[in-house]
Amino acid sequence: MAISTFFIKDLQGETQFQSLGHLLTTINGVERALIDTKDKEIKIEYIEKEIELKDIVANIESHGFRLQ
Repeated sequence: MAISTFFIKDLQGETQFQSLGHLLTTINGVERALIDTKDKEIKIEYIEKEIELKDIVANIESHGFRLQ
């Protein structure tokens, strides 16, 4: 199990936070995602044998979210 931390640029409003949270729960291999709405930080816990980090990042960015 691996954990990676990112910051989300331009994330505003409860709707966007919920949208991102829902997106992450639908990605196979992602076990858990914690979003800190104050700091715009996201911690993703995932199974490396099921998904690579670059694929998680690509999925997030393909939905219009920008990672730092």
